[in-house]
Amino acid sequence: MTQRLDLLAPTGVPGLDEILAGGFLRGKTYLVAGEAGCGKTIFSIQFLIHGALRGEPGLYIAIDEPTNQLLRGLKLFGWDLGDLVSSRKLMFLDMRTHFSKIYMREERKHIEPRYIIEQILNAAKRISAKRLVIDPIAPLVYGGREEDVLYAREFLREMVFAIEKTGELTTIMTSEIPTGSTKLSRFGVEEFLASGIIVLGIEEIYGNVERVMYIRKARWAPVKPSKYIFDIVSGKGIVIREPLSEYIKRISRGTK
Repeated sequence: MTQRLDLLAPTGVPGLDEILAGGFLRGKTYLVAGEAGCGKTIFSIQFLIHGALRGEPGLYIAIDEPTNQLLRGLKLFGWDLGDLVSSRKLMFLDMRTHFSKIYMREERKHIEPRYIIEQILNAAKRISAKRLVIDPIAPLVYGGREEDVLYAREFLREMVFAIEKTGELTTIMTSEIPTGSTKLSRFGVEEFLASGIIVLGIEEIYGNVERVMYIRKARWAPVKPSKYIFDIVSGKGIVIREPLSEYIKRISRGTK
C-alpha cells in the first residue's frame, strides 16, 4: 500500500483522495471540465496548495485572468498565497500575452508549440515544480476551422507528451464546457490524453440545486464512473459531502 501511495499525488480535496485510493498518478495529466462558475479554478488551486504544503512546489499557468486579479480573488475567498509565492512553493505565470498572439490568424503560423512548451517547462524548473495547472487549456488556439482543430490537437499532444516525459509534473488541464453541451473539451482530444477526467457541474435534484462532481475516468484507480455532491467552502475549497445516489435516496425519503 505504501508503494502505491508513493506513486500518487493527493489532490487535497476532502473525500476525493479516499475515492481515488490515494490521489492522481504522479507525472500524469488530468482534465477538470465544467461550465463556468462550477469550481474548476478552485479545484486546481486547492491541488497546488496541498502540494506546496507537502513540499511539492506548484506552477499555475494563467491564460484567461491576470495573475494579480486571480490572487486578489483567492485572498477574498480565504486563501492568502503570499507566503507560498514568496518562498517559491507556488509560481503564477501569466501567459496571456503569449497566447494572445495565437488569436491573430496572421501571426499564428509564427507561434511554435515548442516555444510555449519550453516556457512552461523552464518556469517549472525554476522552482523544481512537481505540480502544474493550465487554466484553461482551450485558448491555446483560436478559431473553428478544420485546420485550427487539427493544429490544436497536435499542439496539445506535443505539449502533454513533453510535460509527461519529464516524469516530474502531475498536471491538471481545465476545460470549460459550454452550457447545454455534452462535449468535455473544445478539441475532442484532451480527454484521450488525460489519465483521468473530473466533471464539475450544477444539477437540480428534487427542487434543490446542488454542485455535482462526476468522476468520469480514473486510469488505474479502483473506482467506477461515479457522481458526488460537493460544496465550495471559503478558505477550504471543494469538499465532497456524499455520493449522489445516497443523496437522492435521502431526499426522496424526505430526510435531510
